[in-house]
Amino acid sequence: MKRKIDDLREDKPPIALPAADKKAPSQDAAFTDFGLDPRILTAIAGQSFHKPTAPQALAIPQILDGRSLVLRAKTGSGKTLCYLLPLIETILRNKEIAQKSTSALILVPTRELADQVLRAIETFTAFCQKDVRAIKLSEQLPDEVVRSMLASTPHIVVATPSRASAGLKISPWVSSLKMLVIDESDLVLSYGYEEDLNTLATSIPKGVQAVLTSATISSDVDRLKDRFCKNPTILDLNEPEAEGEGITQYVVECGEDDKFLLIYVLLKLKLILGKCLIFVADDVDRSYRLKLYLEQFGIRSAVLNSQLPIASRVHTVQQFNQGLFDILISSDEMEVLGDEANSLAEDNETTSNTGHEDQKSPENPDSEDCQTAPPKKKQKSSRRDKDYGVSRGIDFRNVAIVVNFDCPSTARSYAHRIGRTARAGQTGTSLTMVVPSDKFRKHMPTSIASAEHDEKILSRIKKQQAANGKELKPWHFDWKTLEGFRYRVNDAVRAVTKVAVREARMREIRQELLKSDKLQRRFEENPAELHALRHDGQLRSARTQPHLKDVPDYLLPEGKKKLSANRIGFVPMNKPGNKNKKGRVFKGKGKRSGGRKIDPLKSFKARPKAR
Repeated sequence: MKRKIDDLREDKPPIALPAADKKAPSQDAAFTDFGLDPRILTAIAGQSFHKPTAPQALAIPQILDGRSLVLRAKTGSGKTLCYLLPLIETILRNKEIAQKSTSALILVPTRELADQVLRAIETFTAFCQKDVRAIKLSEQLPDEVVRSMLASTPHIVVATPSRASAGLKISPWVSSLKMLVIDESDLVLSYGYEEDLNTLATSIPKGVQAVLTSATISSDVDRLKDRFCKNPTILDLNEPEAEGEGITQYVVECGEDDKFLLIYVLLKLKLILGKCLIFVADDVDRSYRLKLYLEQFGIRSAVLNSQLPIASRVHTVQQFNQGLFDILISSDEMEVLGDEANSLAEDNETTSNTGHEDQKSPENPDSEDCQTAPPKKKQKSSRRDKDYGVSRGIDFRNVAIVVNFDCPSTARSYAHRIGRTARAGQTGTSLTMVVPSDKFRKHMPTSIASAEHDEKILSRIKKQQAANGKELKPWHFDWKTLEGFRYRVNDAVRAVTKVAVREARMREIRQELLKSDKLQRRFEENPAELHALRHDGQLRSARTQPHLKDVPDYLLPEGKKKLSANRIGFVPMNKPGNKNKKGRVFKGKGKRSGGRKIDPLKSFKARPKAR
């Protein structure tokens, strides 16, 4: 079901905007100007939203007027509220008619995004829950459960296209829809939902108000627009960022083993402050290998991948947003491929003489490099969750830095990855590690097949960012100052074996399944006990070496040695001159018992062995 995607072409003319849509919103716009229900305004005030963003100020009135809309706005600009607020308002206005039917369907590409949208609905309907009901169809549930959920005639259904299409086999619940929303519409087709969307298009009534939101306008958005809405209003609000805001992008060229050395120094010496989101290659094992490696040094982190249960993935993101842990390692297994992947594959065909048709390339991530990867790896891709994705859609909050530990497969995926930071007017940093061609395969224990194309991908990333007025700055680092840490890094890398990774992976999946299924209801009833579900706990399947957790002073750079100068060493509790709880001063070395000193040599008694 997976297919290649036609990305934005440089020679493709941009979509023309209607003249009325180019009008900038007023700086004094407020949510009260939209005529929303007081209960909605109360919920908005509870979230400390003082005024709408530019996309919200322009999109909400048009959706309230019943117009179909294609909205393009940058990540973090509040696109979700652009359609949620007018959708809730419409249901409240027509509650007598809407009580007996499902009014709206919200399609999202991933399960994580479905859960996020449902939580947003619950937040903004907190004061009108009896009048607006919503359900989520993003998990594979028994038909009886789905039939019961749809029979309750919820006003809003949030679902992935595959689950929404499967629901049609149980009940024709879309026959009375008034509004269709496709969130992250530029990604929906890339997740392999084309057949499901065709099924929905034939079942949804004609003339339904449609709202398509995305961060980019690509050929996929055009196809969805032609399929679900005719002559919509187009709002292209992907305005340039204000001066001093945005992402500072760095790139560092290093060997494959140097990646592990660099990430150790950055995290252990506190050169990275705040929340850190680390992306690794399209491999679940890679994420666990990095987590086990960091555990060798006492650095706690959590792992996010498609093989964990959906409830565990959502809960991991929630804990990361709440600040329970600061390091999250993600294997982005649903990277979106673009035209640059096709041209890269052509380069591979002209330069490679291997003759293997199944050789791995960026345009075919399901295939594996037959020269380097074991055959069993090919089976992993078939078990991936099609509804999973991290680089887009999920609301990661207050991420200070995004580290591309492994270079992404395309320039488009790079833009989506770094978009997890610098959201909602904040600033952020991105650091991408790139393996030069002359250092590829120089250290086999840490090598991955995808690193072969890092330089080609980097050139496309630079071209893409230059077109947007951005620049990837080279990050210069004195590698000589890190050589003292290399032996510790090598010890930690050797300790994380393939067997340790496999055992850790199976152990965490078993633990998360237990937490997700058997304990879900208990922790819903006892939210204070959620602390027991910390996702950044140690896996402890690799051989631990206690001496690696501490950094000796002689390894620290000159600037860091001053920080440890004022440390206080071990202070004995019963040192002569110290006082006990009763205020008495210990003057001698021995202890007193009943006013007399105890000499262990004189008090020792031994009984003769009985004959």
